[in-house]
Amino acid sequence: MSATRYTYLGPEGTFTEAALRTLPEAAARELVPMVSVPAALDAVRSGQAAAALVPIENSVEGGVTTTVDELAKGEPLMIYREVVLPITFALLVRPGTKLKDIKTVTGHPVAQPQVRNWLAAHLPDAVWESAASNADGARLVQEGRFDAAFAGEFAAATYGLEPLVSEIHDAANAATRFVLVGRPARPAAPTGADKTSVVIWLGDDHPGALLELLQEFAVRGVNLMRIESRPTGQGIGNYCFSVDAEGHITDRRVGEALMGLKRICPQVRFLGSYPRAGVALDEVRELRPGTSDGEFAAASDWLARCQDGRF
Repeated sequence: MSATRYTYLGPEGTFTEAALRTLPEAAARELVPMVSVPAALDAVRSGQAAAALVPIENSVEGGVTTTVDELAKGEPLMIYREVVLPITFALLVRPGTKLKDIKTVTGHPVAQPQVRNWLAAHLPDAVWESAASNADGARLVQEGRFDAAFAGEFAAATYGLEPLVSEIHDAANAATRFVLVGRPARPAAPTGADKTSVVIWLGDDHPGALLELLQEFAVRGVNLMRIESRPTGQGIGNYCFSVDAEGHITDRRVGEALMGLKRICPQVRFLGSYPRAGVALDEVRELRPGTSDGEFAAASDWLARCQDGRF
């Protein structure tokens, strides 16, 4: 395995690369762009890279389904940390291009919903065609295949383009969440401001099946930050659920919730416990009474004393 190589969704100039470069360890790694999320993750699975940074969630468009699905299948991988990057687009063009000259535009599919209103107001007749990434869209503009691309302004210099318009976004404070993924290992120690990710498969489809899964978290006071259903590929109506929960697997409430899920589900895939991006300890919500590690330990001790006749 190459311990010094990190892969990411390329080519050069993507928001994913920008997010990766915010990690302190990135300065000491060889950063290798890949053509797709599966390619970036497969490089980790095969040992060609120590880790991969890939997008997993956007505040406007929701989950990046390719990443969600890739983490749910194949050889297991684990999330080690997350990066949240504010997203704003620039309209990149070849030098000399005017707004009235633009007939075709491109960008990543997730970008389109974030600039749809701007497009309707300023380029209502322009034809949109998706690219593999925003940076790849910039490359296609450089090659003359499109008139303009929506990408990060920082990508302009890489592809010899100019930002015709900057700071484009339909939703204020738009952001994308990225995850650094490696091979399974012992999770890092809890920080007190952590997140745990799992994929859960239903045993069978019956009334209340999803409620039964959610109750494993709810009765232990574990807050869910994201839940997304994804088809398993085994026929219409067969779904698994990708879940992010507050807390760390070593927290008693989280560990017991995962054990409860393992008892009632045919498959549970642990994707990691890792620090929440940009969240300080004083911003973490207070635990519901009865759900702290100390209270779980006290209840366990009480049960042991009852079993020994020492109550």
